[in-house]
Amino acid sequence: MSPLLALVVLAAVMGLAAVVAWPDRGWLWRWRSGGRILRRTRIEDALKHLFHCEYEGRQATHQSLGGVLRLRGRRSTELLAGMERLGLIVSAEGGFRLTAEGRSEALRVIRIHRLWERYLADETGLEPERWHPEAERREHRTSAEQAEELSVRLGHPPFDPHGDPIPTREGELPPRAGRTLTDFAAGDEVEVVHVEDEPPALYAQLVAEGVHPGMRLRITSVAPERIRFEADLDEVVLAPVIAANIFAVPSAEESAEGAPVFGDVTGSLTDVAVGEQAVVVGFSRFCRGLERRRLLDLGLLPGTRVEAKMASPSGDPVAYRVRGAVIALRRSQADQIQVQHVAPQAASA
Repeated sequence: MSPLLALVVLAAVMGLAAVVAWPDRGWLWRWRSGGRILRRTRIEDALKHLFHCEYEGRQATHQSLGGVLRLRGRRSTELLAGMERLGLIVSAEGGFRLTAEGRSEALRVIRIHRLWERYLADETGLEPERWHPEAERREHRTSAEQAEELSVRLGHPPFDPHGDPIPTREGELPPRAGRTLTDFAAGDEVEVVHVEDEPPALYAQLVAEGVHPGMRLRITSVAPERIRFEADLDEVVLAPVIAANIFAVPSAEESAEGAPVFGDVTGSLTDVAVGEQAVVVGFSRFCRGLERRRLLDLGLLPGTRVEAKMASPSGDPVAYRVRGAVIALRRSQADQIQVQHVAPQAASA
């Protein structure tokens, strides 16, 4: 072999070795790193499953863990054995339970997940059906320090957008409140406090109906085949299997914001003609996240008096006087604002 050819072969071999084994970049490093990340992800998902079972008074079993992790046979057994060696779980009669260290680690991951869901709901325009899977993706890449920074940014929210309590940094988690909607009777007025986001197919139906924590309902009928309730002057009909994913508590006469609960909504802001006045009562159940925050930032709080001042030649947008300022709202925005019309004599008073 000529010296030149030997040099070329040596360079090729060294280049291939670098591609395979180069620290932080080589294929071998990436393969090993990917394996570690996958293993940690599975452990954290297993810890969450175990915690949710204990929180709800159920027993986590080998079968239930295998179903959640999509692992079968030897791989599932090896993962659980590894978690036992790490001191995260111990065998219990018929299944497994968390150790103190395992419970602490599970709460850390749950805190991160629910903070990310809160962020995605409040700070982005992401569809509700994508909050959970996106938070699942981010939770495994977020440290406890980064989670605390996120909590500070969000103002230390106590609940995620589905109504689940967010564990504190110290690992405190209050019990979930409320009863399923199927436990109430016709005529009951309730406030939704929690909406199950799994399974995704059922959650998508609740999203389509605009059901979310904080909304108030009046149940009109309960039957084995369907449950009917009023929300935002609309009637919603759900099968009991779907309604069972809604948790609620009896509502007070007034909301926390002081807005009337039922009977005072006479329409949306688009129904207010130029020259007429109305008082903001609330928002459509479909108005959430960034859209709701924009309207609140414009001063459209419950109890605020609004006057329609002028419409554009096309009728959209319309200018409204709000708290001494004139703002323009598109029809799609005004449709989201529920109001009580003010009688002419009251408006001029």
